Amino acid sequence: MTDPADRPSDDTAPETAPEATPGAASPRTRPPRWWLLLGRDRGAAVAAVILALVFLIALLGRLFIGDRAIRQDLRASLRPPSLDHGFYGLLGTDVLGRSVLARLIEAAGTTLYVAVPAVLCSLLIGSALGMWAGYHGGWRENIAMRAADVILSFPSLLIAVVVLYVFSPGALNIVLILAVARIPVYLRTARAESAELRSRLFVDAARTFGTPSRNIIYRHILPIALPTLLTVATLDFCFVMLTESSLSFLGIGIQPPDVSWGLMVAQGRQYLQTAWWIAVLPGIAIVLTTVSATVLAAWVRLATDPAQRWRLTLPKKRRGARAAVSPEVIA
Repeated sequence: MTDPADRPSDDTAPETAPEATPGAASPRTRPPRWWLLLGRDRGAAVAAVILALVFLIALLGRLFIGDRAIRQDLRASLRPPSLDHGFYGLLGTDVLGRSVLARLIEAAGTTLYVAVPAVLCSLLIGSALGMWAGYHGGWRENIAMRAADVILSFPSLLIAVVVLYVFSPGALNIVLILAVARIPVYLRTARAESAELRSRLFVDAARTFGTPSRNIIYRHILPIALPTLLTVATLDFCFVMLTESSLSFLGIGIQPPDVSWGLMVAQGRQYLQTAWWIAVLPGIAIVLTTVSATVLAAWVRLATDPAQRWRLTLPKKRRGARAAVSPEVIA
């Protein structure tokens, strides 16, 4: 038994941790929510709103316009944009009296129906093959990279023109051609990320404990490589949409009675002097969508990178300047 005199008195008792007061800042601060970071960047916020509107119009617009995109009225031919002819006459009519507004809504769905599946297919296939080849290396990596080099040796637009000229033009054929042509972009990106991450300590630890290769790729490599792949996919969405518009403009893409923004530009080019709105308005839609996707891709790259996210918390005037102190000091 211990002597009571040897016990520590109240004055010498170890101090307990102070209780956390309500409202006090915790020593470990969480990173800002993504919508808060987006709200601080006006350019990225406007780009996100424009893209959200385009996708909503493409998904839900056809439910409201009915057959107005193909309904002809020769008495209303080449009417200029005006409020005097109802809501669907707001952006004027084409040479057959069809509403340009309704056709823009219909074309948005067609354009995204081609661009989004093509990007998703190439993203999934190329990323899976690239991470598999980059992780294992050796002959797998050599075969994957040589196949990517073969596909990249031919311009995507040229491949699409030749294939669509031989086979019948259509939305499904365009999706398949563009998906195959863009696979090497994701394959090379994912291979580079996986080859760099396979020598990291946490990957070696997982391999030492006997974790299967597919689980290492899915749980450890994919989450780190995903921000880069999503940024590439956002930029590639612009390329695919412009390629589809170019093919439709050349007459080997979307065929009537279907309509896309590129086809609308092609159909209205001969009326530029008399009815400019037929070709200019779908051109503006293409420009707004691609520029918004590009701006949002640059923001996503910063927001998903823990080493660069702190730049979005700075005032706008200081973002372009090179920080003289570390992010911890700024925060």
